Amino acid sequence: MKTPMLGLRTTVNKVADLAKAKEWYGEAFQIAPYFDEPFYVGFNVAGYELGLMPDDMPAADKTDNVLSYWGVADIATEFARLKSLGATAESDPVNVGGDIMVAEL
Repeated sequence: MKTPMLGLRTTVNKVADLAKAKEWYGEAFQIAPYFDEPFYVGFNVAGYELGLMPDDMPAADKTDNVLSYWGVADIATEFARLKSLGATAESDPVNVGGDIMVAEL
C-alpha cells in the first residue's frame, strides 16, 4: 500500500528549564547538540531529531509535553487531508527556515 507519509522526522520535548534539559539529554545520549539557540536545541540521535523547546507552562499530561513531526511530500495537501479526517489544527503550516515547513495538528 502506498502512503503519502514519509516517516517520523522529529520529536520535540517542551521543557521548563532548557539549559538543564540540554545538559541531561546530552549526558543521556552522550552527544552534544548540533543546534543550540534560546528557542530550540536539537540533537541528532542516530539520524533522528530530538528537539528541546522552552515552555514555562507545565504539561498536565505527558502527551502535552511532546511534539512529533512527520515528513510529508506536500504539507498543504496533508494538512488539509488530516483536518478533513478530524484533526484539530493548532497552527497552520509555517516556514521555519530554508525549505522547512511545519504545522501542528
